[in-house]
Amino acid sequence: MDGGGVAELREAHRLTGHSDRVWSLEWNPSPGAGASPVLASCGGDKAVRIWKRAADGAWHCSDVLEDTHNRTVRSCAWSPDGKLLATASFDSTTAIWEYSGGDFECVATLEGHENEVKSVSWSPSGSLLATCSRDKTVWIWEMQPGNEYECVAVLQGHTQDVKMVQWHPFLDVLVSVSYDNSIRVWADDGDDEWHCVQILTEADNCGHSSTVWALSFNQKGDRMVTCSDDRTLKIWDTSADLSQPKTGGDHESWRHLSTLTGYQGRTIFSAHWSSEDIIASGAGDDTICLFTEKGSMVEGPSYRLILKKEKAHDMDINCVRWCPQDPRMLASASDDGTVKLWELRGNVLD
Repeated sequence: MDGGGVAELREAHRLTGHSDRVWSLEWNPSPGAGASPVLASCGGDKAVRIWKRAADGAWHCSDVLEDTHNRTVRSCAWSPDGKLLATASFDSTTAIWEYSGGDFECVATLEGHENEVKSVSWSPSGSLLATCSRDKTVWIWEMQPGNEYECVAVLQGHTQDVKMVQWHPFLDVLVSVSYDNSIRVWADDGDDEWHCVQILTEADNCGHSSTVWALSFNQKGDRMVTCSDDRTLKIWDTSADLSQPKTGGDHESWRHLSTLTGYQGRTIFSAHWSSEDIIASGAGDDTICLFTEKGSMVEGPSYRLILKKEKAHDMDINCVRWCPQDPRMLASASDDGTVKLWELRGNVLD
């Protein structure tokens, strides 16, 4: 880690191979002891690509997962143990891939959504999988023996396309964000019944005024960032444990802490929180911005811009993801068909 100088985001590698826009990226959280980082990317070419770093530091595509989805692959997510990869597609299915014997094999296909599946996310234990769709629903699937997946809940409440689902880092609490401008928080009531336990809206919670595209938790799980078509990032206090059923009218809730506005000139499509508490955001103005907390004020924490990378890609940036094994490496995906790997250099936390 470079300890001195002004913060800089340097393009280290450009990964080409997708023949259409790249929608989503996900680093494998557990590539194996001593293994170098592994990145999955997916896009409009109906394919998923697996990228690995060779001993000489060069990156290469080790596997192409194709011929399973017949439309855009919109989202991908590794299981917590890194052994399974779920891919969500506009063909209304979610595929589960297992890596064994040096190859990826599609071991299950989850069907049920009426149309495009937009996002997929594994629970912290890896026993549950959430998917969301343009059909306005969120489905929760439970892994069964023998690569079987059973739908245990269909969550209804959003009035428009659901853009993303993401589990809390260590609680069985699920968050969904939507074209209806809202953020919904879901939890099991203890009797295997899933309910919406909080809705974050513009009217009631200083929420977003337009489509919410994505969310990310910090490592401790007590903060969440959301990003939107309204060109803002919003930081939320998520320290209240919403996984426990509450009786009576008085219960804890998540609350708005801060709004970051004026930094990116078009829709912010992706935001991701690193293990070093740096927030990256990627937007339709082809920029990447990095933010960090600058200390708590009386009214709550405030955040500052570390840097803004202009023309990070030639077209819209759809996804940004920090590498869990190397917290100063950021991956970005774009409509320009490329994946870029960036190195964050300099002293960013002063």
